Amino acid sequence: MSEIPARATESEDPSDGVRADAAGIAAADTGPGEASPGDAMWQSSPPGSIYDYIKVASFSIGPDGLVDQWSLRAEQLLGIPAERAVGTDPIEAFIDPDLRERGQRKMAEILDGREWTGVVPFRTPDTGTERGQRALAEVYVMPTRTEDGEKAAVCIVVDVRTLRSIETDLAASQAIFGQSPFGFLLIDADLRVRRANQRFASVFGGTPDDHRGKGVHDYLPRAEADRVTATLRRVLETGDSITDMHVTGFVPGTDERRHWSVNLYRVHSGSGRPIGVAWLGTDVTARRAAAREAAAARRNLALLNEAGARIGNSLDLETTARQLLDVVVPGFCDLATVDLYQGLLAGDETPPGLADGSAELRRVAFSSAVSDAPFHGTGERVQLGAVHHYPFNSPCADALRTARPRTVPAEDGGLVQSTLAVPMVAHDTVVGLAQFARTKGSEPFGDRDRNLAVELAARAAVCIDNGRLYRREHERALILQRSLLPPGDPEASGLDIACRYLPGNAATGRPSEVGGDWFDVIELPGHRTALVVGDVMGRGLRAAVAMGELRTAVRTLAQLDLEPAEVLSQLDEIARGLGAPGGVQQATRAARRPREADLSEVYLATCVYAVYDSVTRRCTFANAGHLPPVLVEPGEPALMLDVPPGMPLGVGGEPFEEVEVELPEGALLALYTDGLVESRDHPLDEGLQAFVGALTDPARPLEDVCDHVLNTLDSHHGEDDIALLMARVQGLPADSVGDWTLPREPRSVGRAREYARAQLLGWDLEPLVDTTELLVSELVTNALRYGEGEIRLRLLLDRTLVCEVWDSGLVQPRRRRARDTDEGGRGLQLVGLLSAAWGSRRTPRGKTVWFELPLPGGDTTLTDPAEALLSLF
Repeated sequence: MSEIPARATESEDPSDGVRADAAGIAAADTGPGEASPGDAMWQSSPPGSIYDYIKVASFSIGPDGLVDQWSLRAEQLLGIPAERAVGTDPIEAFIDPDLRERGQRKMAEILDGREWTGVVPFRTPDTGTERGQRALAEVYVMPTRTEDGEKAAVCIVVDVRTLRSIETDLAASQAIFGQSPFGFLLIDADLRVRRANQRFASVFGGTPDDHRGKGVHDYLPRAEADRVTATLRRVLETGDSITDMHVTGFVPGTDERRHWSVNLYRVHSGSGRPIGVAWLGTDVTARRAAAREAAAARRNLALLNEAGARIGNSLDLETTARQLLDVVVPGFCDLATVDLYQGLLAGDETPPGLADGSAELRRVAFSSAVSDAPFHGTGERVQLGAVHHYPFNSPCADALRTARPRTVPAEDGGLVQSTLAVPMVAHDTVVGLAQFARTKGSEPFGDRDRNLAVELAARAAVCIDNGRLYRREHERALILQRSLLPPGDPEASGLDIACRYLPGNAATGRPSEVGGDWFDVIELPGHRTALVVGDVMGRGLRAAVAMGELRTAVRTLAQLDLEPAEVLSQLDEIARGLGAPGGVQQATRAARRPREADLSEVYLATCVYAVYDSVTRRCTFANAGHLPPVLVEPGEPALMLDVPPGMPLGVGGEPFEEVEVELPEGALLALYTDGLVESRDHPLDEGLQAFVGALTDPARPLEDVCDHVLNTLDSHHGEDDIALLMARVQGLPADSVGDWTLPREPRSVGRAREYARAQLLGWDLEPLVDTTELLVSELVTNALRYGEGEIRLRLLLDRTLVCEVWDSGLVQPRRRRARDTDEGGRGLQLVGLLSAAWGSRRTPRGKTVWFELPLPGGDTTLTDPAEALLSLF
């Protein structure tokens, strides 16, 4: 028997014996952790070797050159059953006729003991569904001997197409594995590296063979290696692929942390048995860094967008500082503070020490996202609202001096690990310092963070500087506006007066804006008083300036002692001329030319002008589009006076009407602007009714009445300016008035002196007798000389002494300077020297010339009549 039959007895198929022998040889050349040769030789399942891909057939040839053994694999490959093949001449059976002669020679050489390898054409078996096709088989013939020593041969047959396919697959696999730009590993079932490509070896050092047998723990930190090992085992067990798994580790010889993206999938043998895991990894460190940069850029843009939306909504400096911290904590940092120069907060133009950073600062804002952890910064802790300064050599002071951000060193053992001191710069001016801090565990500040901090601080600084400038200009405007209002509590003859003025939004706590509301109390001759309340439409400095011009015009017109309607008519002309460079005439011409009408600003105002006579207790009203006055008589409910409203000042073209009302003793008169009774949330009628209803007790002190009205109407005002003028009527008593009618004759001069002397002595004003007699005689003499009709003399005693001389003449007295040679013409000069004030006014039936003397015991001293007479010469 030959060797082959003996070997064949160990397996049912001789090819199985060859396969088992090859598997055993392959198993003998395995590395650590692989199966032992015995296990590989006697396993019952397919070994997963190359024989799973190459179907090897075998048969043997006896000494007679005939087939004496035919394997089952030969039947499958060649399609000839064993009963037909055994005993046949293989040359005659398998070789084409034109090649048989050569085949016989080769067979003789084989039986003579020579090996032979060749390619032999054959026809594949007919499967029933597909006819057999011509194919090529590679035959390897090995000489052997039988037990009797006769020469024989063993033949191994392989389909050439399968071999070429394997060769192509191996070449492609080698090219892909070796030339891949990614790290490629083949990990076996024991999670050991079976094969590594050059790319992997170039990263981790050595040659690809140096990595055979290594495990994951040889490349990654322990925690990361444990995670990856569990993932590999799960892929090997379940067959589920893993895509883009992120792995972090270090390259040998460096401390740089690297990141890889790894794809894992299970690898199977030709029979489908899992034999390992393929590892395909690529370095994504740069990509991760770029992603972090992009995420940081998006975060920064989001912060800047949020800062633009939230910072600067208020003109209050402290509120703006808090808005900055609301944006940066915790989105940008964990702790933050804002310090502003105390001088800027106090309204100083240039705070001392601004250049060297040593000026005092106030901590106006603080925010913490770490359990309210305190922020110490450098030096002692600064409380919110405290005024402090930084040491000259500190990073914060250096940041203020140089207007550049500085890094503040962290305190040993402290919570903060990274701090930026960023000066708040607006228009090349440092207004304060912002500090941003991150605690331990957070990422320290980088260059990008520094740039973002500077941008955020600059945005807040511009808003703070705008608020500072607005507050400065607003305070100046308020000073201007208040300077145009009557100082202190006005006084008037026969009236008890109280007033209130509140700028817009003062009641709501928001920054107030100057407006055009005003009131005035003007004393007129004859113990009369002009009460004025007005409102220029619009807001801001423009309205305040227009108000000042109108108020000045009112006082000037009041001194001319014009009737209320005439005063409003003149004001209307003045208001029409305020917006035109050439005055009222230019404004009138522009109104006639519609194309040029828009070149002039329109100033509209409403106004109530009232003149109260304390002797008669009669009040004359004229209204220019204003709200009606309110009168409260003793024991009666409050009512709105029916005063024709007229057109607002500046409209022009319409005359104004007058209404005269007699006011009873103790009556309360209220003049006001629309800011008291009108708002966006409450209609005007509702506010007027609320105002009238608040005037329920006119007997209370006027100050209390004003406070009660403002408190009652608190929900109805606050958006506009409020001006409130209240007057209680206190008529001049009858015993304080002396009134006489004198005939038009020379004796009336002496009689007038007698009346005046007797009245003054009765009032216990003897120090005024001589002066009064002299001045009364001058006025009565002028009335006799230049006037007409009968003469009326009246003395009024209140806070001053007023003397009035009436006549029917229309010619107004005119003061002139007499020459040294003139015998007369010095009367009015004498009146001007001896009296505190004098003047004349028209009346419905003539004119009145008057003079006023201060009462004894006051601050004003009387001029001696003799000295006054001597001064005239």
